[in-house]
Amino acid sequence: MRNRLSLMASQLSSSAAGASIMEIPKSNMFTTKLPPDPAFETPESSHRAPREALGPRLVKGAMYTFVRPEPSEETELLGVSQKAMRDLGLKDGEELTPQFQALVSGNKICWNEREGGVYPWAQCYGALTRYSGSWAGQLGDGRAISLFECTNPETNRRFELQLKGAGKTPYSRFADGKAVLRSSIREFIVSEALSALGVPTTRALSITLLPKSKVLRERIEPGAIVARFAESWLRIGSFDLPHARGDRDLIRKLATYIAEDVFGGWDSLPAAVSLGQGHPSDAADNPGRGIPRDRVQEHQGVAENRFARTYREIVRRNAKTVAVWQAYGFMNGVLNTDNTSIYGLSLDFGPFAFMDNFDPHYTPNHDDHLLRYSYKNQPTIIWWNLVRLGEALGELMGAGDKVDEEWFLKDRLTEETTPPVVKLAETIIERAGDEYKTVFLNEYKRLMSRRLGLRTQKESDFQELFSEMLDTLEALELDFNHFFRRLSNIPLSDIESKEQRRDIAHVFFHREGFGGVGDTEDSARERISKWLASWRIRILEDWGMEHDTERQKAMRDANPKFLPRGWILDEVIERVERKGDREILGFVMQMALDPFKEDWGLDKDEEERLCGDVPRFKRAMMCSCSS
Repeated sequence: MRNRLSLMASQLSSSAAGASIMEIPKSNMFTTKLPPDPAFETPESSHRAPREALGPRLVKGAMYTFVRPEPSEETELLGVSQKAMRDLGLKDGEELTPQFQALVSGNKICWNEREGGVYPWAQCYGALTRYSGSWAGQLGDGRAISLFECTNPETNRRFELQLKGAGKTPYSRFADGKAVLRSSIREFIVSEALSALGVPTTRALSITLLPKSKVLRERIEPGAIVARFAESWLRIGSFDLPHARGDRDLIRKLATYIAEDVFGGWDSLPAAVSLGQGHPSDAADNPGRGIPRDRVQEHQGVAENRFARTYREIVRRNAKTVAVWQAYGFMNGVLNTDNTSIYGLSLDFGPFAFMDNFDPHYTPNHDDHLLRYSYKNQPTIIWWNLVRLGEALGELMGAGDKVDEEWFLKDRLTEETTPPVVKLAETIIERAGDEYKTVFLNEYKRLMSRRLGLRTQKESDFQELFSEMLDTLEALELDFNHFFRRLSNIPLSDIESKEQRRDIAHVFFHREGFGGVGDTEDSARERISKWLASWRIRILEDWGMEHDTERQKAMRDANPKFLPRGWILDEVIERVERKGDREILGFVMQMALDPFKEDWGLDKDEEERLCGDVPRFKRAMMCSCSS
């Protein structure tokens, strides 16, 4: 085991001593402050029940069920992210200990009847889907079980650690509660790769193979468990279920918990803005399009209450996250409300992908025939989900300063009290929509400017540089992320003349050339040359010739050389599952954790192959949701 993990252990070295998995400070704020499944209100009642009694059923009035992982007969720890180890506050080498391996495989929990501790749980939530608006009913953690919350003593950051693929829960419906090795490898790598890119995301600590677990999906596949963690696993779907059931008390408890215990307190939320004054985005000197004049007059002097501020915080976080997705060409593949994080994290990785050839209509989900979750639709889909959250919080937001009055707490809205509450909630959601657009565009422009090496932003950049570049990439079927990295390495001195720019244009082509319809090599070179001329002028404005080396370094720091593309992940899965290759997982993870490096000190030819041109018939791959 030590030899198999040695490559991963060299990913990062930690200067801090760290703690063992058993010593690290643990808590259970989630299960302490939110209501449990009435059938198993205490850890003792769940622990004494037969494991099969904890299987699928309807759960009402609860946010979770106490449920322990199913023990695994045989396990093999395939990999650990050393970056995740350090961020959790775990000590070097802890992954080699029996207690660590037992815990991340579901064979140990941090609770016993004599001493207590933290008992595992599975969340309850629902889901709505975009366009059709269809209601999926009760979902929940059908194969994920949270072990505990843990706090890194040095950073004071708290995370919730859970196992995916650890067995049936009340929320498994007709499934088996397991995860296959294929999807587990994909999630293990992409979680850490996104984090290394700076994309808000859930994380992955380890992946464990269950050699004797055979799972039926499209075929019989080996089972696996991913130990993963996040600041919060709550999602918009967490509100959908109580909203559909009319459970206003649970919605209030959940919103309060999110503000106080997930976001760090009411004072950490965006400041209240009078609904009759300005616009929330004015605080950042970024005005939105505003709201209708009659709405402003109608709510003159009315300030947002704390639940409206909580909603705005969730909106802002998700706006920033989807902006990073668009800037780096990442697609989730399934963005229903249960896959949209309250914390603004990339969440639940099924048919995800990084963009190969730039195509705004591309979706990695081969079941998404209507392209609902395509690249270009992601910002709209996330906003649609956020509107659903606004509807769930509408009563709390629309009550304004009456939200704590006794009549509101005890009674449902009447025909008389409903209209003003609805109007105020609609106004808040409209304003949040403007704020969403503003935050998204500001973050997208900032990231794209950084990727293109710009130090300042001009209004003309959006059309002359961003849009024209994307149009060119789409027309010529060029690789989205390779374009930025290769641009990073071009000195300005090499593109001074039109002839130089035409000559260098080929560095952006694939090995077989360019694609698209209607272009010749001459017209393709001409189009790229014209764009390079505009880009060069802007770079000179921001850097000058004397700082061009510094500009190139800044661009390489913003544009990854390596990304875990679909074809790479398929190769890793094939080599691990079919060929017994255990080193490739550590090899790829080491590159994923440092994606901006020029080399990783590994096999040079292999590094260049994995960073090079995507094989022609493996571009824009698609996969299913089955895992």
